[in-house]
Amino acid sequence: MLTQHSTATSLLARFRTVREGTMRFCAPLTPEDMMVQSCAEASPVKWHLAHTSWFFETFVLSEFTAGYKPFHADFRWLFNSYYNAVGDRPEKKLRASFSRPGLDEILAFRKHVDAGIVRLLEQGADDEALRRVVLGLEHEHQHLELAATDVKHAFFTNPLQPAYTPQPEGASQEEAIAPPLEWLAFTPGPATQPGVVEIGVSPDPAAIEAFAFDNETPRHRVYLAPFRLASRLTTCAEYLAFMDEGGYTRPELWLSEGWDTIRDQEWQAPLYWRRDTAAKSGWSIFTMHGWRTLEKVSETPVCHLSFFEADAFARWSGARLPTEFEWEFVAAQQPVRGNFLESGALHPTTASAKSGSQQMFGDVWEWTSSPYTGYPGYKPLPGALGEYNGKFMSSQIILRGGSCVTPQTHIRATYRNFFHPATRWQFSGLRLARDGQS
Repeated sequence: MLTQHSTATSLLARFRTVREGTMRFCAPLTPEDMMVQSCAEASPVKWHLAHTSWFFETFVLSEFTAGYKPFHADFRWLFNSYYNAVGDRPEKKLRASFSRPGLDEILAFRKHVDAGIVRLLEQGADDEALRRVVLGLEHEHQHLELAATDVKHAFFTNPLQPAYTPQPEGASQEEAIAPPLEWLAFTPGPATQPGVVEIGVSPDPAAIEAFAFDNETPRHRVYLAPFRLASRLTTCAEYLAFMDEGGYTRPELWLSEGWDTIRDQEWQAPLYWRRDTAAKSGWSIFTMHGWRTLEKVSETPVCHLSFFEADAFARWSGARLPTEFEWEFVAAQQPVRGNFLESGALHPTTASAKSGSQQMFGDVWEWTSSPYTGYPGYKPLPGALGEYNGKFMSSQIILRGGSCVTPQTHIRATYRNFFHPATRWQFSGLRLARDGQS
């Protein structure tokens, strides 16, 4: 077991790495880029930079550093996101109006907070303070991923539709072909208790860096009947076939709310797809590296789908979406490897293995059929931090696995993401499932 000193030393190195990683992502952006809030789900990058620092100041420095002086008294409410127990906050839709404080002051705020956390870790902190630092780092990784997602939408809505960065050398998927989809059969549980498996995690209180969010706990038993899972993610080409067969015009394929949504929003394709008469496929897709014709990325996983679209495609395919428990049962048997933020691809990549489960981690968040609820015996964190996850357990659907803009050290088999079923600004896609063994 690590001593408290060695844990603090390890956390200090990790803290610097995570905070520097956020700033590296921001390097290609202008101050004007960081002011944009282009949809209801998004926040300006400048706000993300401030809010992640606010989190460390509010939940670590203000509570565990004697005599700590906040950087600015107004920042406590100005950069509060949704913590009612902390106090008032501006409406989310107003975040793009924060021309002041300016970017220079936000960066000074980050330096002030960084210096405070470094002193705390160097001088010694108790276990609870260390746990809060770990939580703050996971929180920052979440907001780094959100910033990438928000930047993509901001550039897409810009009339110039600029690229975040040029297409990386050697990163083209034009010649890659996805392997044939296989149906992998699973019979969960031991012979003595067929179908009974354990899901979730019960963290060791002494293992401070072995982090899990409260909504991943406690570990508990569930029953899983035999099922089959697709060996890889659904591709753009496969989704185009659904569209070509009138998928968006057939009400029998859609949940009622989904049908109402696609008619109200006039959806005819995934987000970031546009008709392109110059493309052989008739479509082009906007990426973090600019526009690409669909045929150049047709074998990559389809992304930016709502739950409604993923569910309709599964029904059209004669399949279904997996439950989150089926997904975790399979993913827990595999190492956390895949196409993450660190790869620099910033877009899903084509599956390459010829057999077995592929793309369980990275590329796209995978919609499941499971509603976001608490596990049996779930208890939120005490105090204001209890608002982090628990209060959103209503009208949300679980996604699993991470995406091409998720930091690799942030994801694990037990991680539960959640969004409203109409959400598609996120890098979200799907993997098919079926009942039984054949």
